[in-house]
Amino acid sequence: MSLSHMALSSGRSIELTELRMSSTYGGMLEGYPCKPINDMKVRSLQRQAERAFPSTPVHLVPPSCEYPDQTAGAFGPAEALPPVACIGAFRSTAVAPELDPALHRSALTVVWFQTSLDAPSGRNADLVLRSIRWEELAQDYEL
Repeated sequence: MSLSHMALSSGRSIELTELRMSSTYGGMLEGYPCKPINDMKVRSLQRQAERAFPSTPVHLVPPSCEYPDQTAGAFGPAEALPPVACIGAFRSTAVAPELDPALHRSALTVVWFQTSLDAPSGRNADLVLRSIRWEELAQDYEL
């Protein structure tokens, strides 16, 4: 059973089968959001996805950042990622046209950041997420 369905810009329909969300800066006791902290957060989320889904390729959707108007600290200017960090397991039909659609599917684990707690769904999902190049990134597997 899928959590949601989404139409990619390419026209391919994909389904979200698992979604893990967390607060981007949850547990940050001191400091401020800045490039070095954000780089660590992104790498950590990517490693989490690779460990959680070791047999599936992992794709990072480059996050957008906001630059709050505040004085730069010791680690440079403030730079804030969207507040919700996401890891999603997506499935679709096989990428290779010669594979039997009854026996094969394709899969991709995606890491992204978003502003709300809503699961991506339909054509209302963020355009950056819907622009994933599934045919290049996903991996076919046998059921």
